[in-house]
Amino acid sequence: MSKKFVLFGNPVAHSKSPQMQNAGLNHIKFDGNYDKYQLEDGSTIKEVFLQKGFEGANITVPHKEFAYQNADEIRGLANKIQAVNTYINENGKVIAYNTDAPGFLKAIESFGDVKNVLLLGAGGTAKAISLALQEKGIEVTVLNRSEGKLEFFKNEGIKCSSWDSFELKNFDLVVNSTSAGLKDEYLPAPIEILEPVLKNASFAFDCVYGKVTPFLALAKDKGCEIKDGEDMLLYQGVLAFELFTNTKANDELIEAMRKGLKGEI
Repeated sequence: MSKKFVLFGNPVAHSKSPQMQNAGLNHIKFDGNYDKYQLEDGSTIKEVFLQKGFEGANITVPHKEFAYQNADEIRGLANKIQAVNTYINENGKVIAYNTDAPGFLKAIESFGDVKNVLLLGAGGTAKAISLALQEKGIEVTVLNRSEGKLEFFKNEGIKCSSWDSFELKNFDLVVNSTSAGLKDEYLPAPIEILEPVLKNASFAFDCVYGKVTPFLALAKDKGCEIKDGEDMLLYQGVLAFELFTNTKANDELIEAMRKGLKGEI
């Protein structure tokens, strides 16, 4: 029987995950299909997942924390992140993972040696990225508009600051984990903070994919090597795919999924 996989989010219309995952399924001739599902109420995620008979799911904004709270079992770094982006149906039990963290680390490998990171934003993606960096021994500072969301990072021993209390220093890499620039022309932090930071940085990464956001445009202008979120989306998708299909991804499969993501298949 054909297996069903899905992406839960709100909104999901813009997502390229289905074309990426289906390209992977086709490549290994796996009998399954990956679709998207606009979920209004995040608290119903487990119920809908089981009711609809899905074997696996990816979870995107704004449901990652709901997905964490509703799972039967959490595996790996997701326990610390307290946000998940992957569900697996294991004999009727919902097992949850976070593939954003390792997906991000894989995506920044092309920058080479990074020792010090400034991370903009404090949502679920920022939690995943900050803990992944911390686990790798890379120094990370989280910068968010307000103090309110910084408690999590303080508890994990991660340096953090609000815009008002930020002290300028040198960072190798600046990462935007907010949605600024996704559907608007906003910067993720005040230009008075970003300009001097980017001037001294070597690299800039934006989790938003498929476009040069105002943040990346500014970073490029200041001489940074820039990268959008496509590789992060690809690698977190590949890791989820391995869990969905119980296969190990080789270079050919990754390439097929990349082509699917770009709409070349």
